Amino acid sequence: MSSAKTDVIDLLVQQHGHIRDLFDAVEAASDTDARQRAFEELRRYLAVHETAEELITHPLARIADGGNDVVDERLEEETTAKKLLADLDGMDVADPAFDPKLAALRAAVITHAEAEEREEFPLLRADTDERMLERMAAAVLAVEKIAPTHPHPSVGSSATTNLLAGPLAAVLDRTRDAVRTALAR
Repeated sequence: MSSAKTDVIDLLVQQHGHIRDLFDAVEAASDTDARQRAFEELRRYLAVHETAEELITHPLARIADGGNDVVDERLEEETTAKKLLADLDGMDVADPAFDPKLAALRAAVITHAEAEEREEFPLLRADTDERMLERMAAAVLAVEKIAPTHPHPSVGSSATTNLLAGPLAAVLDRTRDAVRTALAR
C-alpha cells in the first residue's frame, strides 16, 4: 500500500467513477426491490457528494483566475441535477415516468462531472499546493459523513446556505432514512 495521500481532485474523480457505477447498478437491477435499493444508494451518494463539493472545492476554486464564472456554471448544473433528483426521490422505480427522469438525471450529472474535471479541477490543481489538496480530501470525507442524504434544491447551492441549512436537513434526512429502513423490515 502506498503512503501517498489522496488529494481532493483524485478523490472526486474516483467518486465520479463510482457515481457512474451507481447509475449502472440502478439500470441493471433485476427486480423492483433491488432497483429501489440501488436508486436510494445513488440518491444518498449524490446528495452528500454535491454538498461536500459546494462546501469544500467550489469556494477555493472561486479564488482562481476565472474561477467565479466556472463555479457559477457548476452551481447552475448542480441546481438542475438537484431538482431532477428531488423529482425522483420518493418516486416508485416502477413508475413509467421514472426511467426518462433517471436518464435526464444521468445526463445532467455526467455532464456536470465532466465539466468539473475539465474546467474546475485544473484551476484547483494550478492554484493550490499539494498539502492543501490533501487536507481538502479529508474535509470532503468529513463533510460527507454528516451531509444531507436527500436533495434539497430549495436550499440553494452556496456554501453559506449549506452551512446554515445543511445540519438540520441532514438530521431530518437521516431520521427519515432510519424510519423507512425500520418500516421496510
